[in-house]
Amino acid sequence: MFKPKFTITNKINNSLLEIERARGFLEATKLKEEWIKDMQSKALILEAHHSTHIEGTQISLSQAHRILTGKIVRGIRKDDRQELLNYKEAMDLVSEYLGQKSEITEGFIKQIHEILVKDVRGGTLEPGRYRKVQNYVVNSFTKEIIYTPPPPSQVPQLMREFIEWLKKESAISPVLTAGISQYQFVDIHPFLDGNGRTARVLCTLILYQNGYDFKRLFSLSEYYDKNRRGYYDAIQSVRANNMDMTGWLEYFTEGLTNQLTEMKMRGEQAIKKEVLSKKLIDFSLNPRQKKALEFLIEHEHIDNSEYQRVCKTLKRTATRDLTELVKLGFLERHGEKKGVYYTLKLFK
Repeated sequence: MFKPKFTITNKINNSLLEIERARGFLEATKLKEEWIKDMQSKALILEAHHSTHIEGTQISLSQAHRILTGKIVRGIRKDDRQELLNYKEAMDLVSEYLGQKSEITEGFIKQIHEILVKDVRGGTLEPGRYRKVQNYVVNSFTKEIIYTPPPPSQVPQLMREFIEWLKKESAISPVLTAGISQYQFVDIHPFLDGNGRTARVLCTLILYQNGYDFKRLFSLSEYYDKNRRGYYDAIQSVRANNMDMTGWLEYFTEGLTNQLTEMKMRGEQAIKKEVLSKKLIDFSLNPRQKKALEFLIEHEHIDNSEYQRVCKTLKRTATRDLTELVKLGFLERHGEKKGVYYTLKLFK
């Protein structure tokens, strides 16, 4: 039977605490529905783009955005476009399982794979069917073989053992279950192609089913794609350490923490913008002052020089504008002489 080997290190524990904080923030904070929908759409585009990009597609993020919003994009490979559309369809399917404790079966995993590789490479990838031949994991950059998966004869048994493990009640965090599942699936590599994408969709499904959907505002694949070397090294570390998953789980939880911290920051900024827009109704500020306040939503402070640069104005005008914003109660002044800087008083 499949029995993962790992140690919950301080690094993993700290990441899990940060993940719970982000989860608590989203549950407790009232974010505008239109903002959430907009960010969900952006997160889905990021996830579809970066997950397929890891596997070698040549579509840029801007092209992915246009394709997934129904626009025509010329000059790209047909398979690249189809893989992107397939990934979005698979993620849409996963979204239907938010908070549902539906059993994950081999059949459902095969369905996800079938969606991901349909109409790609002339239909030669045997959608939804376990491989009958040996395959290899190749670095999409260097083209070097980095892993030889188990022989095809072992795949059905390995998948049965993996699914049985998933069905069992576990005392570990669902976040770790998702991370372990992602690795184990990649290690088995049950299909001819599309295993990495299927593993990442499966990981997302497990998070969603266990209440860790984070309002669908995050993209783990963005972190993997931007840290490609670290992604491959973390996966390789398991095999290099006698199948101990600790290093991979440290990377996995750190990646999720990174994405959720960024998401939390954007949520806080959205709240600040909403509060600020309500306060501005009662005041007639000039365009420079409004621009400076918007700047301060994303930055801790501003000084006279930065005000001049951001608002494209002279020192005397900047001094006058800042002084007025202090009097109106928008800003608080700190420091003396050349060390003077200003912070938003509204959100202290």
